[in-house]
Amino acid sequence: MGRSPCCDENGLKKGPWTPEEDQILVDYIDKHGHGSWRALPKLAGLNRCGKSCRLRWTNYLRPDIKRGKFSEEEEQTILHLHSILGNK
Repeated sequence: MGRSPCCDENGLKKGPWTPEEDQILVDYIDKHGHGSWRALPKLAGLNRCGKSCRLRWTNYLRPDIKRGKFSEEEEQTILHLHSILGNK
């Protein structure tokens, strides 16, 4: 039983996000916070499911996401820990 899959509801958009959708999501979260991810798409005016909004925010849009290459210090930490822990 349980909950039905989130994006199987009629009319919800699937596939790539547009820059306009990204901006709507960012603006809404900046103004109101994310609160309930299930309610957010309707409140923000997005035709997406809550899970899709949560994943988009968490993996791509959060302002504190670090992009680019590892710093020299990060690289050394990774190599050091790998030498201790191996491929676990």
